[in-house]
Amino acid sequence: MIRRFLMGAVLLLSACASGTEESPLQLEVFNSTRDVIRARLAQGEPVERPPLRRADLDPLEGSFLEASIERRDILAYLFVNAELTDDHPGRLRVWRTDDNVTLTMRNDILISTRGLGDDLLSSRVQAQGARPGPASGGEHVQFIRTALYDSRQMTFACELEDLGPETIVIVQRRHATRHLRQTCEGATGNFANDYWVDNAAGLVWQSRQWAGPGIGYMRFRRLTNQ
Repeated sequence: MIRRFLMGAVLLLSACASGTEESPLQLEVFNSTRDVIRARLAQGEPVERPPLRRADLDPLEGSFLEASIERRDILAYLFVNAELTDDHPGRLRVWRTDDNVTLTMRNDILISTRGLGDDLLSSRVQAQGARPGPASGGEHVQFIRTALYDSRQMTFACELEDLGPETIVIVQRRHATRHLRQTCEGATGNFANDYWVDNAAGLVWQSRQWAGPGIGYMRFRRLTNQ
């Protein structure tokens, strides 16, 4: 039950970025926070999600991502598990939690999930080279897991709008970005994805992306970039 609670409240890292099961020293802050949550839960005390501090993040080595599912109030911290290439434009990066929930992104665009239920199995998105975020408007295709463990294709026509420069703050650090909005329409419904893109750094610092009707919107924040 403790593990189930942690999935619903806060998933904290206990595996290092190389993919081994040994907990590195730099992640002790996350593990100690998890221990506090477990202790409070065992004593029947109310548990609040502890806030992140920049002083906790600065010593960490590697890239870490915060992800949340809006409708479920689930929050997770993920590390880079793999970086891949395929025959399609863009760079693939697989992010993982300590209990093997994974999110795959192409140029920081979400293209698949595993371990969340009603998973986004795969996507075809508009990406270009190493350019972060969607490269243009056009077709956006999602393949969603069904209750029968089959896949359902959902196709959308999208337009990309540049909403201009915007400075955002992530855990006491300011980032100069351009706010891009991708508006998509299809026979199964409409959605809008927002990306706060830093072209100089080559990444999306923050985004809100539609992961299909089962999961709904997910929010992402890049906590570190090393």
